[in-house]
Amino acid sequence: MPFIPHTQDDVQEMLAAIGVDSIETLFDEIPAELRVKGLPDIAAGMNEMAVSRMMAERAAKDAGALNFIGAGAYEHHIPAAVWDIATRGEFYSAYTPYQAEASQGTLQVLYEFQTMMASLNGLDVSNASLYDGASALAEAVLMAVRAHRKSKSKRILMPTTVNPVYRQVVDAIVRNQGITLVDVPYCAEEGRVLAGALKHFEGDDYTALVIPQPNFFGVLEDVDALTDWAHANNTLVIAVVNPTSLALLTPPGEWGEEGADIACGEGQPLGIPLSSGGPNFGFMCCKQKYVRQLPGRIIGRTVDLEGKPGFTLTLQAREQHIRRSKATSNICTNQGLMVTASTIYMSLMGPEGLEQVGAASLQNTAVLADKLCAIDGVDKAFTGAGFHEVVLSLTKPTAEVLAALAEQGIHGGFDLSQDYPELENALLVCATETKTAADLARYTDALASVFAA
Repeated sequence: MPFIPHTQDDVQEMLAAIGVDSIETLFDEIPAELRVKGLPDIAAGMNEMAVSRMMAERAAKDAGALNFIGAGAYEHHIPAAVWDIATRGEFYSAYTPYQAEASQGTLQVLYEFQTMMASLNGLDVSNASLYDGASALAEAVLMAVRAHRKSKSKRILMPTTVNPVYRQVVDAIVRNQGITLVDVPYCAEEGRVLAGALKHFEGDDYTALVIPQPNFFGVLEDVDALTDWAHANNTLVIAVVNPTSLALLTPPGEWGEEGADIACGEGQPLGIPLSSGGPNFGFMCCKQKYVRQLPGRIIGRTVDLEGKPGFTLTLQAREQHIRRSKATSNICTNQGLMVTASTIYMSLMGPEGLEQVGAASLQNTAVLADKLCAIDGVDKAFTGAGFHEVVLSLTKPTAEVLAALAEQGIHGGFDLSQDYPELENALLVCATETKTAADLARYTDALASVFAA
């Protein structure tokens, strides 16, 4: 917790020096109807000892439970060296590398990150990160509208198999910019979008089709067929991918005949702990021909007058650098510390290590699903092949099942009922490489006892 040295007298003295009566006066440009009228659910200010104790007690609630929740944030093993290096002073406190001559280390890290992400995604260019996966998809939608100049509709085909939080964030960001998100339904049997479902949209002007891989249900979409359909209908393809899965699956740049045009996603699986909700970071890659519309920044490698290699900012088309009307984005940070950790993580793991993580996660989820589906009252909801998540259909209310599992120290999964009411009593379960055979057995026994009760 940061130490704030200013007393109330100090605050009053500073306010007097600038000629205002209170801190609230500093925000008088905000209309009264937009201001919060108090915080009734927030306790009065506590002293340092009370706050420290409260935070310790809350942190303790997260400790010890066996976690099988995925739904966009995944528990992976992080080698100790990752954060030991990332929290060294030269990385931990480094800021935006505006002065290249003084920021070669930071620039090289970002350059290496771009190289690895472009390779993972099978595309030409990567930017130096975004806020998180959800805002990355929003930026990809905005980018597609700018890049696809032949399309005038500003309509985006958005499968309902995309993470529901991502869809909400995208809608919040783009809806007031004249962009419309058009839902694409999924097959109730397979849990993915069938190419035949897109026939309804043929002949109309759509700017882009979003394709999640794997989708929110953990099911693998038929990316080749969907990509080819999009390009045949003069529609760009935006891939939303889990970077861990790319060690095993075909990268977006190789989907179909021409590959996806833009790829984005959440970088948290690459060395970032869950940390009770963040921070995370987003990534984005694209084909070379769209690079001028890529938001954020790009680091380039060159040589100086003496022929020595050096790194510099080669593209930074954001509002901090150019006229606001010309900027591709208002991104004000690149989550540099998270990117540093992920670069170290990928360097340590290498292609073989990432493949082993993906394969172990895939295997653990398959084994767990078989064990759980042997329980009377539990079955798979979809027939489509998946990665490291699976949707289970239960004969008991999902919320009650999760509560009972929590009493046994198990976070049993994600309740899909709120976002997908048509699935009723459906549970999204994830198992990564961190789960042992004993962990899988413990979950199986716990769930069996819940259904036997």
